[in-house]
Amino acid sequence: MIRGGSRQAGRRRRAKAAAGLLALLSAGAVGGGTRAAAQSHPYQFQANSQLVMEAVTVTGADGAPIAGLTASDFVVLENGVPQRLAICEYQQFSAAGAPPRASALPPSAAAAPGITPESAAGDYYRNRRLLVLYFDLTSMSVSDQLRSLQAAQKYITTEMQPSDLVAILAYEGTAVEVKQDFTADRGRLEHAIAKLVYEDVLGYDENPNDAATPDTGSAWGQDDSEFFIFNTNRQLSALQTAVQMLAPISEKKSLVYFASGLPLNGLDNQAQLAATEAAALRANVALFPVDARGLAAAPPLGDATQGSPGGLAMYNGAAAEALAGRRVRSQDTLYALAADTGGRAFFNNNDLSAGIVRAERAIANYYLLGYYSSDAARDGRYRRVQIRLRGHPGARLAYRPGYYAAKAFRKFTAADKERQLLDALLLPDPITDLTIDLEVNYFELDSAEYFVPIAAKIPGSELALAKAGGAEKAQIDFIGEIKDPFGNTIANLRDKIAFKLDRSSAAQLAKSPIEYTAGFTLLPGAYAIKLLARDDATGHIGTYLAHFTIPNLAQSSPVLALSSVVLASQRVPFTAALYNVKAAKNERQQAANPLVYGGGELLPSVTRVFSRTQTLQVFAQAYERGAKTAEPLIAYFGFYRGLEARRLVLETPTITVAAPLRPPAYALPIRLSVPLGNLAPGPYTCQLSVLDPAGHKAAFWRAPLWIIP
Repeated sequence: MIRGGSRQAGRRRRAKAAAGLLALLSAGAVGGGTRAAAQSHPYQFQANSQLVMEAVTVTGADGAPIAGLTASDFVVLENGVPQRLAICEYQQFSAAGAPPRASALPPSAAAAPGITPESAAGDYYRNRRLLVLYFDLTSMSVSDQLRSLQAAQKYITTEMQPSDLVAILAYEGTAVEVKQDFTADRGRLEHAIAKLVYEDVLGYDENPNDAATPDTGSAWGQDDSEFFIFNTNRQLSALQTAVQMLAPISEKKSLVYFASGLPLNGLDNQAQLAATEAAALRANVALFPVDARGLAAAPPLGDATQGSPGGLAMYNGAAAEALAGRRVRSQDTLYALAADTGGRAFFNNNDLSAGIVRAERAIANYYLLGYYSSDAARDGRYRRVQIRLRGHPGARLAYRPGYYAAKAFRKFTAADKERQLLDALLLPDPITDLTIDLEVNYFELDSAEYFVPIAAKIPGSELALAKAGGAEKAQIDFIGEIKDPFGNTIANLRDKIAFKLDRSSAAQLAKSPIEYTAGFTLLPGAYAIKLLARDDATGHIGTYLAHFTIPNLAQSSPVLALSSVVLASQRVPFTAALYNVKAAKNERQQAANPLVYGGGELLPSVTRVFSRTQTLQVFAQAYERGAKTAEPLIAYFGFYRGLEARRLVLETPTITVAAPLRPPAYALPIRLSVPLGNLAPGPYTCQLSVLDPAGHKAAFWRAPLWIIP
């Protein structure tokens, strides 16, 4: 089992996902802490409140800001019901002074990319204009990208004000990345923009299949307009992700959205458009779209970047009309995003930096009002907000007219549930509604690749099915990713496990854990794994995050090459599993996973807590690469106690391991069975010793474990 690992430079690694298995472990396999979790708790207290933040700009008849107001001067209504203000702060922006030095920035601004939450930043965001430059590089041609980046450079160099804090986000087709957290350091911002210039980006071709579409045949019998629908949803979903990254900051935010238009495909994208706008309203973010195409005079039949249309449309003006209409429709979506979130769209202007200035000037001195809504229902509905001012006739108020309330998990749609998992995966902090533990192992496939099985254990008592007494359908959702030290995603995992238990099985589930297994194919190096599990009945999520290292066993010539060692108490046949991915029965994948043999799978203990009534199963692989014939190995297993684990308590008889060597791994499986009845309860240090008498090599592996009665 891999507990951790050092970070090292490496090349881009290949990874392949393998199959998964969910199994119900016996009651005797309950790990530490699970029995306590299984006990009933007679009392449960729950508080439910929604803090609503409103940014209110108050100006007099002359247009000048009105300062010095207090909470008693405001009247706030939500759906006509008066609300009591809990927060009233005046955000005032200075027009003089210089941007702070890098030393004045929060520590996270110089650390790993991400948006610094308000709770960790203290007063860092107070009296600051928060401006986000968001580049949708998937929708822009190369010329539009360069034009947008040059506009951002111009703003940072010549237009940025001392009160401005700017963040840079980019979407390149895979995920939204924070290129620079909020900062007033011009050098950092310019560096982040310069890095974007040299990154490889790929624009999605716009193909709504109208009269202006190039006349190119499709060998597959379908045109690209079907994929165009998903591309638009993907761009809107990415924008929604960017907006939700800003939600933890209560101050008013302006997001400048650089894109080469965003055309909708009829009603197919309306749901995602509404979800994106709702997320912006909840996060108090105003969108300021900027059309990166600028002012352009398009040729009637398109320019040299696309093929010419065919048919009668070339001659009756339909192609030229469709081309012009396509541009207008793509701007209509940007206009809707701005109008529905309190921003303004910027079209038909080659000076794109003016669009950034417009977004920056839209944030004037304002009051930040906060109240706990008297309506605690989490129904996801729109709530209209009205704010009035006492004793100031002629004053003008500008604020967000409403917001969408939080939604209870039972009201989630399938899209809402998927979004919840994706958002949870992006969170820097883990969610601990469910207890989850994980073990990562590695086994050599050839001189370059390793099979990496993972095993996650969840206490069954924390699942809603066990509490309901069974006879119900349940589902556990898994999502995860493996990243290299540079933050690149090497492998992804997405699984939905649906199962049904009768009352007797549910009773066993209440006092037993369940274990989920899956596997990947990776190269040697340092990695980080993040796995989330969600109970689909309650929406409770558990997160596991750890770093691990896969060593290069090909470089272990002085010692015997040994895989990770698996300690288990159960080997579950596929027929007894709660759920089994169909692909797991594929012979090729079974051959890749050494823990699968004879129609079943050896389940790692993960917690390494065993009962005296159980038999410990030990499994590992030794590798004799380069040997012409298999040299017999000697293996034995021991238990140690006392200070520094020097007192030998029990040692198994030695076994001889010999089997035909099969390329490319040349692996010799080592399997030992150790009855635990002669060991007293308590902590131990166990050791696997493997000796190669002919090669004068040896390998030793140690790990702690716990024996319970």
